Amino acid sequence: MQTLKAEVVAISPLTEFVNKVTLKPQEPVTFEAGQYMQLVLSEKDKRAFSIASRPSQCDEIELHIGASGADSYAMQSLEHLRNAHSNKTMVDIEAGLGVSQLRLQCNRPIILLAGGTGFSYVKSMADHLAEINCDRPVLFYWGVKEESALYAHEEMKLWAESHEHFEFIPVVENPSANWQGHTGFVHKAVMQDIVSLEPYDIYMAGRFDMIGIVRDDFIAHGAIRENMYADAFAFIK
Repeated sequence: MQTLKAEVVAISPLTEFVNKVTLKPQEPVTFEAGQYMQLVLSEKDKRAFSIASRPSQCDEIELHIGASGADSYAMQSLEHLRNAHSNKTMVDIEAGLGVSQLRLQCNRPIILLAGGTGFSYVKSMADHLAEINCDRPVLFYWGVKEESALYAHEEMKLWAESHEHFEFIPVVENPSANWQGHTGFVHKAVMQDIVSLEPYDIYMAGRFDMIGIVRDDFIAHGAIRENMYADAFAFIK
């Protein structure tokens, strides 16, 4: 883990409720694809956010913060960042945290699964896999409630089209009449598409209550628990 100060370079909206935050650490940051950082509001108040940038972007950290409600965990963090940006002050961060980073020591096909802004966790891995020209099959499932929440839809389509073994599958829970893709819960779409999950390494991010359900359903669908990764596992039964 690195403890360092960072400049808040930019905060820009991705959707009505999601903001992209760009941080510039005072020194290059070291992390693995799929790890997270903590924004230090005080010694007893540290807020965790997945790092959306890939490890080679060591001079910059990208976060996707979904925030609504003035007193919410994320909104308070966003206001802390906005104040630092406005006042041109540094924020304190801790980077390189988590145990659910991308594993590259095997040849198993990969499923990346994200619910909502859990997208940032798997985006780091997706971009890293593309950068190192990974030839393992990679299926990227991104589930959202409304189509408008697919803020990186075109970017991930291009990611998949640029690599022979990659596939991007967006899933919309409440689709419009014009939506042509998968619908319903994102992990149900995975189970509909794949007969057995036994051969796969699976990386997951989303609400804790969602991840618990996904884990149990996937195991029932053949997934091997030791080949499933989510930092949420440390906080759920």
